[in-house]
Amino acid sequence: MKLSVNGAEVFVATGGREFDKSLPAVVFIHGAGFDHSTWALHTRWFAHHGFAVLAPDLPGHGRSTGPSLSSIAEMADWTAALLGAASVAKAHLIGHSMGSLISLETAARHPDKVSALSLIGTAATMTVGPDLLKAAEANDQDAIDMVSIWGLGFKAELGGSLAPGLWMHGGAQAVLRDCEPGVLFKDLSACNSYGNALAAAASVRVPTTLILGERDMMTPAKAGKVLAAAIPQARTIVVPGAGHMIMAERPDELLAALKG
Repeated sequence: MKLSVNGAEVFVATGGREFDKSLPAVVFIHGAGFDHSTWALHTRWFAHHGFAVLAPDLPGHGRSTGPSLSSIAEMADWTAALLGAASVAKAHLIGHSMGSLISLETAARHPDKVSALSLIGTAATMTVGPDLLKAAEANDQDAIDMVSIWGLGFKAELGGSLAPGLWMHGGAQAVLRDCEPGVLFKDLSACNSYGNALAAAASVRVPTTLILGERDMMTPAKAGKVLAAAIPQARTIVVPGAGHMIMAERPDELLAALKG
């Protein structure tokens, strides 16, 4: 469906069912350079099991219009505005990578709008290497290569998809190539400059689960555990053998963690 958020048209996937604001709401927030398609399997399960699902394309991503946003704080305020546009009072936020920082910051800035957090492939800091930032700023294919190679675990490079005929590595590259020029750079820069994670974590007062990949090269599990330690009563799940893109690599294990 389409919503107007801060005067711009936003595309929001609803998991294959009509959005029903009377049901418990779950919002899925994608990572840098990606879009709602990241969540295709998981949004469908939630939408068909009693939840109202919102999986937006962030501004300037996928099918959403408007310039992309420059900071995690702006993206958090935008997420709160999205909930208002959908007439949702409170939601469980599920975020991956950059989306996890957005979810965390939304909980800190707008605590009355968040009922729970699930932070996937997350860390207390998301430092981005200068080579990747430089390539992204130049809209160079090298940036797409680095994100997809580092983001996917070992098995993904050999095939590894549970869905016959799909290639995880190629699929990730296709989505990243569809980004408008400058979008990936702004996303990565926002992650790189965000320094409020530990302060935001300390303010969280809702049930929180961190789901980490054992072989994640972008946000190593060790770094995720540092963030978990700052969140009161957070639950941490480490998915064996998984890299950063747990949604594609270990969809069943991720669903079990989200349901639990």
